[in-house]
Amino acid sequence: MKNIEALIADGGDITIGAIYPIECAATAADNHNTVATLVRRDSETLNALLKRLDKAIGKFYDDDEIVDEINGD
Repeated sequence: MKNIEALIADGGDITIGAIYPIECAATAADNHNTVATLVRRDSETLNALLKRLDKAIGKFYDDDEIVDEINGD
């Protein structure tokens, strides 16, 4: 999960947990931006969610595109 590692090494963070009313979400942010917000899918494993988060962070790094499943963007 190289993109998560790079984000954290650069001072960013990830969070996994409930964001009311969502039972489980994963978010990633650097020092200035929200990079990704994902909603855990039904029966999705935590490992699968982390892999999707890693890909979403990569999309931000490669294309400057923010993946936002929480706000519908």
